[in-house]
Amino acid sequence: MLKPLLRLFACLIPLATGALAADGGAGGFATKAAQAYMIEASTGTVLLAKNEDQGFSPASLAKLMTVDLAFEAVTKGQIRLDTEYPVSEYAWRTGGAPSRTATMFAALKSRVPVDDLLKGITIQGANDGCIVLAEGMAGSEQQFAESMTRRARELGMAKAVFGNSTGLPDGKSKVTAREMVTLAAALQQSYPNLYPYFAQPEFEWNKILQRNRNPLLGLDLGADGLATGFAEGEGYSIVASVERDGRRLFLALAGIPSDKERTEETKRVLEWGLTAFENRQVFADKEVIGSASVYGGTARTVDLVAKAPVSVYIPVSNPDRLSARIVYRWPLMAPVKPDYQAGTLRIFAGSRLLREVPLYTVQAVEEGSLSSRAVDAMLELGESLFFSWLWDKSAPG
Repeated sequence: MLKPLLRLFACLIPLATGALAADGGAGGFATKAAQAYMIEASTGTVLLAKNEDQGFSPASLAKLMTVDLAFEAVTKGQIRLDTEYPVSEYAWRTGGAPSRTATMFAALKSRVPVDDLLKGITIQGANDGCIVLAEGMAGSEQQFAESMTRRARELGMAKAVFGNSTGLPDGKSKVTAREMVTLAAALQQSYPNLYPYFAQPEFEWNKILQRNRNPLLGLDLGADGLATGFAEGEGYSIVASVERDGRRLFLALAGIPSDKERTEETKRVLEWGLTAFENRQVFADKEVIGSASVYGGTARTVDLVAKAPVSVYIPVSNPDRLSARIVYRWPLMAPVKPDYQAGTLRIFAGSRLLREVPLYTVQAVEEGSLSSRAVDAMLELGESLFFSWLWDKSAPG
């Protein structure tokens, strides 16, 4: 029997959509950031992509992974918000008042509750808060950093490496814009009760009041997180989340020349994302999207559907056509059970992948007779490596 091969189906869907600019924006939109990635949360539609898989130093953006591990531990009951951790001399010297970096001014040898450590990190970007939390949870910052990288892999962040809990220069920490959006979405979607830490306007510790370092919170954008960063030689970065009129966007920008330009560019990109796109349903709920070939079964094909209606965000102007492909391992081997994840629907605008949707089998296909399996074997021998299948789907309304 031949080894199953990857089979691609491509379907053209004539819907109004935007032509992509060279940097991955729609309708000629461009950003001065060196790396950029933005998605609409409910559909996962990619609205902007520029060098999104190119690594850069996370700087203080690394703190988002520190917060993720803490949120997870609190949610699982492994630690509590009133759990107290001691401020070691290392945490105090490296991230506290003597460090002259972002700090919550935790006093040497004091004990700080997890609740206040999280406030210090999410509001003030406190390096001492990160180290105290890392040492308290893992025994050492190095062990905690290893957990950060492992957690990144669990979230699908294949390239991310974290060398410490703070993002202070270490020569090896790297992330991508796509990965930081993945992390931001995980924080907001996995921990809705804890996510509001990021939007608190100020925090006072050790009698020192500091305002939230996120420059977007006061701009009437609907911003509610997350973090900013700066790396020598690489510029300024930000990971942002906004929610307005029922639409949530996650954005990562990096490689911006100045702090002022970072705020201005982030605001410009987010306003564009919130106003230049409209939601378009491509497939209805339970609509059969395509079919997959079945080898050795009582039927030669099985229908494929998504778990929910399939929608994408497309530009209001600059009409073009969407295209979609069904990708699965060809052929499926009988028996096939219903509700089996058999493939993926990939939706494109031009060459840019907008979103991916898992596809599931509708019906069962039982194993066929010996003679039918023999016929399928002969047919399989005659198939080429890849197949494409085109059809048109009229735009709704």
